[in-house]
Amino acid sequence: MKISIIGSGSWGTAIAIMLAENGNDIILWSYSQAECEDLVRYKENRPFLPGFKIPQQATHTTELSRCADADIVVCALPSFAVRSTMKQFAPYAKPGQVILNISKGLENQTLSTLHTVICEELPHCDIAVMSGPSHAEEVARKIPTTNVVAASSQKTAQFIQDIFMNPYFRIYTNPDITGVELGGSLKNVIALCAGISDGLGFGDNTKAALMTRGMYEITKLGVALGANAETFGGLSGMGDLIVTCTSMHSRNRRAGILIGQGKTPEEAKGEVKMVVEGINTCRAAKELADKMGIEMPIINQAYAVLFEGKSAKEATLHLMGRDKRHESEAGFLRMA
Repeated sequence: MKISIIGSGSWGTAIAIMLAENGNDIILWSYSQAECEDLVRYKENRPFLPGFKIPQQATHTTELSRCADADIVVCALPSFAVRSTMKQFAPYAKPGQVILNISKGLENQTLSTLHTVICEELPHCDIAVMSGPSHAEEVARKIPTTNVVAASSQKTAQFIQDIFMNPYFRIYTNPDITGVELGGSLKNVIALCAGISDGLGFGDNTKAALMTRGMYEITKLGVALGANAETFGGLSGMGDLIVTCTSMHSRNRRAGILIGQGKTPEEAKGEVKMVVEGINTCRAAKELADKMGIEMPIINQAYAVLFEGKSAKEATLHLMGRDKRHESEAGFLRMA
């Protein structure tokens, strides 16, 4: 297959390496000319995925027009760059071309999922999403990994499944595009909170509570937006939440640790030196929850810490001191 990957960060590079080794013709697009030239020269993403060589047959470009001649186009961009880049790519995209979004996040301005954003910019294409517990560093090391693909048709989902599957990367399919994408996006906020908990010196009990109650909040919002509750118990929900909350590969957890230790969000982002999607997604998640009338106390307190100057310890006391209540709300876990 001819495969174009738009976005040469750690995840885009790891996928490029894997798909090239699967026997596909790869072209990897970079926003920066300097970064593109570095990739050509060293065949390695030295800033974001050092130590892993990109196969020689993979080519590099900064021209979106060169990405159009592909059986599948993979979007591996930071969430804030998805709309603008897809708008630029639109004149070159072919009718019915498969576009696979592997980015995670929400668009702050519209509160839309990235699948929705891409559909708006490329309405003539076949848009799918892939998500799940998949650190780029581990995929590059050929560590056994599983992901899930959601598409508008089983045919498209299986097409992507066939391209990506290999002995160390397993793909499942799921028709719930909304659920798969929301799970991968919203878990970053909870991972940020898990990192803050670690930075404050709290223990495993606290992290387990954050993960469990965080998934409860994610599921509530997801179901309200039309997702299937069952999806959030799968790879793109609980699976991705577990890996992002517990691993030091997670830039969201690392940023959270720094915030818990007293750094500002801006200082934390500066030290991590990579996009921290959980910070951007937290704002959109809170606005979505307010719009839908969904109570999300962890998201609300994360927002207060990130954007209103509230201390992490004060936010913890607020969460622990909330009114007594039942663990679940009857009726919200309907199958959408």
